Amino acid sequence: MPGVSARGLSHEERRQLAVNLTRVLTLYRSILDAYIIEFFTDNLWGTLPCSWQEALDGLNPPQLATLLLGMPGEGEVVSSSPSLWVFARGANNQCPGDLCSLPFQLVKKLSDLTGCTQVVDVGSGQGHLSRFMSLGLGLMVKSIEGDQRLVERAQRLDQELLQALEKEEKRNPQVVQTGPRHSPHHVVRWVDPMALCEELLLPLENSPQSGARLLLTGLHACGDLSVALLRHFCCCPEVAALASVGCCYMKLSDAGGYPLSQWVAGLPGYELPYRLREGACHALEEYAERLQKAGPGLRTHCYRAALETVIRHARPELRRPGVQGIPRVHELKIEEYVQRGLQRVGLDPQLPLNLAALRAHQAQENRVVAFFSLALLLAPLVETLILLDRLLYLQEQGFHAELLPIFSPELSPRNLVLVATKRPLGEAFSVLETEDS
Repeated sequence: MPGVSARGLSHEERRQLAVNLTRVLTLYRSILDAYIIEFFTDNLWGTLPCSWQEALDGLNPPQLATLLLGMPGEGEVVSSSPSLWVFARGANNQCPGDLCSLPFQLVKKLSDLTGCTQVVDVGSGQGHLSRFMSLGLGLMVKSIEGDQRLVERAQRLDQELLQALEKEEKRNPQVVQTGPRHSPHHVVRWVDPMALCEELLLPLENSPQSGARLLLTGLHACGDLSVALLRHFCCCPEVAALASVGCCYMKLSDAGGYPLSQWVAGLPGYELPYRLREGACHALEEYAERLQKAGPGLRTHCYRAALETVIRHARPELRRPGVQGIPRVHELKIEEYVQRGLQRVGLDPQLPLNLAALRAHQAQENRVVAFFSLALLLAPLVETLILLDRLLYLQEQGFHAELLPIFSPELSPRNLVLVATKRPLGEAFSVLETEDS
């Protein structure tokens, strides 16, 4: 999907982008608010403009992938597409395999550029980022995680890696370790998004007791945790830099999680309720690939929407009940799926079914896929507005911030890192963006 670079925009252009985003989101709010399982019960297809229906009707999944979610061909300019208003998600670096080192290298460079003596990894989970930064890059790292079990797992993995490194050195004496190895310092602590965490700011024992400069990082800091990192960066003089990849936007609190900036809070239509924030976490690139393959698994949304009509006919007060995953949906006839679904929600699976109606619903499978694709097309606008709000918030505080794509979105849908510093770094942000590419 085409997009704009946050680095290519001035402060005023970023503010104007926020205005444009709120206008577009207000215009197409009904699509983002819709639940695809209500496609038939709420006649979602009928809510689209007639010209849209005519353009989309009959398109197969690969055509939808190209026309709605695909990248433009060489030399093409799609000036009217809302996708031009999202932050570019494609990274310069296409990382092979399951692990990409770019997030770690970026933190190392940012630490060097800002003179930070300690990295604090918040929401560190099993410590993969912390372990790489400390044992791989030689950084002094404190890991903060609220789940005791994850911390214990992280400590075991630390020891396993240290033992593996020692064995490797014995097998290969030519491998020379420069300097002592420091395992991450793990701390079990929940970070309150609305209050400063003293533990987060305390220097390690072997760090200088005065003049410590901290770099905060969070790789996929969930919900309000990414907001907590922003607040610590802004309020604490010890914190010199920030590198944060947010996720789980639907878990942002209604009070204090969004909006953060005065500019976005003053715009009409800035509101992003749970449904919109949840949609912004979808894996757009993964779904586009599914469309291109046109596999039978795409019919799941159509089957679930047909099931909803049967549920509401049987019990009108029961709306959108959770249906646990039904295995191998693509191998089932629609009536078989409905029967299993009825049982999952506590209804009689032998209820008489209108097979003609179910077949008519199944015939609209491509329409269901097209409507869902429209929602995914708009979802990146929501993510862009959330991240743009954070950029503007930091700039309103007098700090310097950029957004960089650090790995392929196929590896993780949330691949934009917010980098912030308290003093201008000139071309340093360009260095962070282009090196290792």
